Amino acid sequence: MQPWFEEAKLGIFIHYGIYAVDGVSESWSFYNGRISYEEYMKQLDGFTASKFDADAWADLIEKSGAKYAVLTTKHHDGVALWDTQYSDLNVVKRTPAKRDIIKEYAEAVKKRGLRLGMYFSLIDWSHPDYPTVYEGGRVPEDLGSVNRFSSPVDGVQDEERWRKFLEFNNQQLREILTNYGKVDLLWFDGDWERSAEQWNLPAFKDYLKSFNPDLIINSRLQGHGDYKTPEQGIPITRPEGPWEFCTTINTSWGYVPTDHKYKSLNQIIRMFCDCISMGGNMLLDIGPREDGTIDKRQEDILLGLGDWIRTHEEAVFGTGEGIMTRYYLGGSTISKDRKTLYLFVYDDPKENVCLKGLCNPIKRITVLHSGKELTHEIHGGVPWFNIPGTTWIHMTREDAHEQVTVLKLEFDEELEMYGGSGAVVTHN
Repeated sequence: MQPWFEEAKLGIFIHYGIYAVDGVSESWSFYNGRISYEEYMKQLDGFTASKFDADAWADLIEKSGAKYAVLTTKHHDGVALWDTQYSDLNVVKRTPAKRDIIKEYAEAVKKRGLRLGMYFSLIDWSHPDYPTVYEGGRVPEDLGSVNRFSSPVDGVQDEERWRKFLEFNNQQLREILTNYGKVDLLWFDGDWERSAEQWNLPAFKDYLKSFNPDLIINSRLQGHGDYKTPEQGIPITRPEGPWEFCTTINTSWGYVPTDHKYKSLNQIIRMFCDCISMGGNMLLDIGPREDGTIDKRQEDILLGLGDWIRTHEEAVFGTGEGIMTRYYLGGSTISKDRKTLYLFVYDDPKENVCLKGLCNPIKRITVLHSGKELTHEIHGGVPWFNIPGTTWIHMTREDAHEQVTVLKLEFDEELEMYGGSGAVVTHN
């Protein structure tokens, strides 16, 4: 695993495709029968990318505080955003846009020193060779429940055509991994429709890494990925190993003009703090309009998040996961040398912030955004058994940031938290 990923903290996900023309659910709208396949594909005629400006996207991503970006090169509908030589179903050949979106995106992202990520759907509900086998090769008892875009509806499998489809995927991925310079991250989706054996794993992963041994691959590869990608629901407990929480700003991945159910900036910042408190990243999604412009509400969220991150960057970058919530009922991070603890105060306190189980004497407490020094007192504790008391940090709403406040606690020695049974716990 490349160290840059866990140090990045924030990435921006971009769902862009023909589904933005009518503002329908990306690929799923025809798969689930909400509209016909033919009606869905008519959107090819309306995809203009007429105001698409990759540099404007990259500027926004940089201002958001993100260190990497991930763009949908091809969703489950099979429509490629680049000039692939292996299918005519791409925006260069089949839409008025006639532009290689991936090329422009890759150049703009790299120019700003951001890490380059590509989303790729393993499944392709438009390819004739895709629905030729069943998951794990098992023919379902009820063929009436089979979706014609996924698997054969007649119960007959064709392994040779499936192998042809895998070769098609390999060739498209070779284009993505070689035509646009070094790709840092591949974000797969759709692994659930076939088994690891059918995806030809682990040989498939070896093939991908042959183009770039430093390539990071997400978890949607039937257990062969490099990091976990929980979606939409923030994990209650920390996932094992490196991880990233992907989520939308409203409720949709792509552009849906009727979706006005937006998360507030405060909610987004709190979610971000929750992720980094548990040692993870957040991959926050935007869905541009078909012309390539971004809804001002989404833009404002990214800019507001970036403002907060820049004000509190020492609590974000160069830190690791924080202390357990049994010690502090909020989020936190710890500096690399473990001599500084950053507490995220989500709400305006009445008179104190409470911290339990701290073994270290505190050298100094400051409010990160203002630099104001705060006082504290300790109540209780049983010093002859080395049981620490409760630390009460004096803080009122006048000291609070308008979004999330960060308190910086400095120590002379490495942070030690009391384990509750005589043991000292220094990490989650």
